[in-house]
Amino acid sequence: MRTLLLARHGQSVSNAVRRFQGAQDVPLSELGRRQAIALGAALRGRPLAAVYASPLERARRTAEIAAAGLGVPITLVDDLRELSLGEWEGCTVEQIRTLPGDPYARWVRDPVACLPLGGEPLAQVQARVVRVVDEIAVAHSNGEDVLVVCHGGVISAYLAHCLGLPLSAIWRLTVSNGGFTEVAAPRRVRSVNNTAHLVGLDVTLVPTAPPPALSP
Repeated sequence: MRTLLLARHGQSVSNAVRRFQGAQDVPLSELGRRQAIALGAALRGRPLAAVYASPLERARRTAEIAAAGLGVPITLVDDLRELSLGEWEGCTVEQIRTLPGDPYARWVRDPVACLPLGGEPLAQVQARVVRVVDEIAVAHSNGEDVLVVCHGGVISAYLAHCLGLPLSAIWRLTVSNGGFTEVAAPRRVRSVNNTAHLVGLDVTLVPTAPPPALSP
């Protein structure tokens, strides 16, 4: 694999209202669909050999819309799914912030030590995404470019691995809906969170740092 393009899905209906979704299957909003179209336009001319995506609808639909007309296959990979947020899923940020001690603020400061009850440990998330990206790289060892469409938490965990950052610091990275990151083999980060193609779509882009609702 020559270049890995990591794209975050377009805005979901839960992102739009700052609701934690995690492993829940949530569709794209209208803005999210427009972001997916813009992502596809930004990738035109890239020699993509394949597209891989999380099976969750917001990522799968983003991949389908962005890859329309490219003539490359889309492979759904379960290990690209977003991290589970346990008991927070379905709640809004505001609801979690009203709980004793503001667990949301603690989680933003240290998502490793302050994991939501029932949530997936970040070390486990990072291990599965690194493993699956390595497998994709082996499958495209002849120097091809590959697009992976997944989630903010997953991309942040992978970038932390590439950049040598502690997992407790991943929310310092910004990964916006519809943005993409370029990583050259072997794990050399060229750019993070390219959103130039999204300018003008909406005044507000939803980032994951600090995560508004694990807009993952």
